[in-house]
Amino acid sequence: MSISEKVKLNYRFSAGLETYGKLSTNELRDSYLIDGLFVPGAANLQATDLDRAIAGGIVPLVEPILLETIEALRSDYFFERREGGVVNIGGAGEITVDGRTYFIQKGECLYIGRGSRKASFSSADEENPALFYFLSYPAHTDYPTTFAKKEDANRLDLGSSETCNERSIFQYIHENGIKSCQLVMGYTQLKTGSAWNTMPCHTHLRRSEIYLYFDLDDQNQVVHLMGHPQETRMIWVKNRQAVLSPNWSIHSGAGTSSYSFIWAMGGENQSFDDMDGIAISDLK
Repeated sequence: MSISEKVKLNYRFSAGLETYGKLSTNELRDSYLIDGLFVPGAANLQATDLDRAIAGGIVPLVEPILLETIEALRSDYFFERREGGVVNIGGAGEITVDGRTYFIQKGECLYIGRGSRKASFSSADEENPALFYFLSYPAHTDYPTTFAKKEDANRLDLGSSETCNERSIFQYIHENGIKSCQLVMGYTQLKTGSAWNTMPCHTHLRRSEIYLYFDLDDQNQVVHLMGHPQETRMIWVKNRQAVLSPNWSIHSGAGTSSYSFIWAMGGENQSFDDMDGIAISDLK
């Protein structure tokens, strides 16, 4: 298999505000749930109409995987008009961007700026491969490719054991951290004994969002809540599955065990606190 054959792209269109409430369980999942991102030895990319985001899982084994351009982008190279963020949720690995190599362990982040011509991904150990979660948005200006370790992130410790939402937020790509055109990215880690994330919940009409849940075993799942605050729906989410969140939708969940999730957004406002809060008592 050649390097270019390792990169696959699927395109999906999500249901709109007027439609989602009428969908069956399977139709709702087909519209918003992203499954099967992490395929050994491949880069599996999922493009969506929501702010033209591309989410992906990249799992290199013996050979590195080169993230080349794809027909849908009509570009000479992948990052010609795009930027990307990567968080590793697996074994140690390396990402080489235009000749510079970054060693990335679990929980660390790399921002890849617009104009980067060549990005390749590799694992330090094929028996314990890196699991690179990748998210890309269109970009209209250049920012430098930047690496951050976990201790470089802006850490916020929020919630309490009384409300079952004690958690640590690690902000990587945001207005006061790694600079980007429109991408905002980081992850949240729940404390043992806590279940709820992003509760009280919110919407933000100025950007869409994608959650990737991880660090769940096969016996546990997260109940992800979505939809208009007055007409909520739910999706059961397993380990390493992602959920699309349109700008009109809440995005929240509760797990049957502790878990972590990567949150990433793209849109016109990069302020992390730009949220339209919803009181718990107002949810239906």
